[in-house]
Amino acid sequence: MRHQPLPLLDEEKRLLWQLRLQGAQSRSALADSLQISNSAISKLTRTLIGQGLVEELPSDAPTGRGRPMVPLRISPAGGYAVGLALYAGILEIAIVDYAGGVIALTSEKIAAIDPEEFARHVDRRIHELALEHRLLGRRLYGVGFSAPGPALSRDGNRWHIVRNLPGWKDAPLRTILEETLRLPIWIENDATAAALAEYYLGGLIRRCTTAVVLLLGHGVGAGIIHEGRLMRGEGGGAGEIGMFYPGDRPRPTTLDLIATLQAAGCAVHSLADFCDAIRGYEDVIARWQDRAADQLLHTINSALAWLDPGAIRLMSPLPAPIMRGLAERLNRGAVIWGDHVAAREGGTFPIEISELGGGGSALGAALLPIHASIARS
Repeated sequence: MRHQPLPLLDEEKRLLWQLRLQGAQSRSALADSLQISNSAISKLTRTLIGQGLVEELPSDAPTGRGRPMVPLRISPAGGYAVGLALYAGILEIAIVDYAGGVIALTSEKIAAIDPEEFARHVDRRIHELALEHRLLGRRLYGVGFSAPGPALSRDGNRWHIVRNLPGWKDAPLRTILEETLRLPIWIENDATAAALAEYYLGGLIRRCTTAVVLLLGHGVGAGIIHEGRLMRGEGGGAGEIGMFYPGDRPRPTTLDLIATLQAAGCAVHSLADFCDAIRGYEDVIARWQDRAADQLLHTINSALAWLDPGAIRLMSPLPAPIMRGLAERLNRGAVIWGDHVAAREGGTFPIEISELGGGGSALGAALLPIHASIARS
């Protein structure tokens, strides 16, 4: 039996968010942080421990009279969620536990199939992975899907999916997935999902209040997160920087690099055969990196000026050496922060590479249902 998430009170959500933000804490530290009484904290934590959402760690060694402090943390056993991401010829499925730990991250070749067939395939794979990792009977928060494209409807049901997935554009994706999987479904733009993964799993949650993630996937997009909130904009189009790079011209994207290699005679067809096919085409890749860095510099400077982020990271399913080369070019290009912000050392802003690699969008998609369970209004 698949269990659904437990409804939480606002104070319970605040406590859970504090533990995610600051890590393990004692009850007294939580009372100070949340500015509520010790008795209220005891009541809240008793309930959350009973629900399996919070657990006690071994107590600190006593330093004097009285009981030792007993730290509390988010419990990995509180449940799990599944995330899906589609790239050029690749399906990634991620499973994360309630604390954000990665239970599974799989990558497999997949043909261009329609949404209905995709939903049936995913339903089988989720069941297989649940059996493999002994998850049956545990609380399942839902399934997140990382959509390669912007939303076409305010309810997030219809999406402008990229052209190389025929039959997907304007299809009622949430409806299709809900009817097949019989689970709560979250759909989010792939760059926004990537930003959520960087926030939780990439360490940004304890480092900065505002972060930007640039995702070079099917297209090029940006995910923005501010104080734990995903920035979607009025119609869900926040971060749609792909408009700066028209589709009929060269673009800094995974599909564009594949097309560039093909034009040079490389027999690459998708990410599934990428690493084996690109040997001998290093000069082509280097020229693409030069051009992509030139294209991205203005966009990055605009993000710095508009958002003042604490971090900007690049994420892509492309191999890490290619992304490192791109970041080196960007940082050599001196991304200027400006003399008016003295806190930026040397007047430049370092562009970082995500350590999550191509799995970031799938992991972020898996975190969507868990994040929603404690999302602040």
